[in-house]
Amino acid sequence: MITVTNRIQVKKGMAEKMAPMFAKPGPLQQFEGFHKVEVLVSTQFEEYDEMSVVMYWEDEKSFGVWRESDAFKEAHKRPTGDAPDPNSPVITSQIVVAKVAAEIAK
Repeated sequence: MITVTNRIQVKKGMAEKMAPMFAKPGPLQQFEGFHKVEVLVSTQFEEYDEMSVVMYWEDEKSFGVWRESDAFKEAHKRPTGDAPDPNSPVITSQIVVAKVAAEIAK
C-alpha cells in the first residue's frame, strides 16, 4: 500500500473551510486500488494553515491510472484555466508519495 499526500499551505483560517471539499464522494471512489482519503488540518503555524490530504492506494500503478484519468483532470481543473488564481487561498502545494512500511491498528 502507498499513501499520496498533498501538503497544502493555505491562508490563515482557510484550512477548516476547505477540508470538506477534499472528502466529497465522487468518481475517485470508483477507481480500482483506491482505499480512502483523510484530510488533516494543522493550525499551529503563525503564517499559514496546512492541510495534508492523504490518499491511500493499493499501489503506484493504481494511483497513476487515477492521475491520468479524465476524472482527475476534471476534479483539478482551475476556473481560470492554467493561470494561477490571485484570489486563491492556496500558498503552496507539495505531493509526497510514500510506501506504507509498517502500521499498527486497534
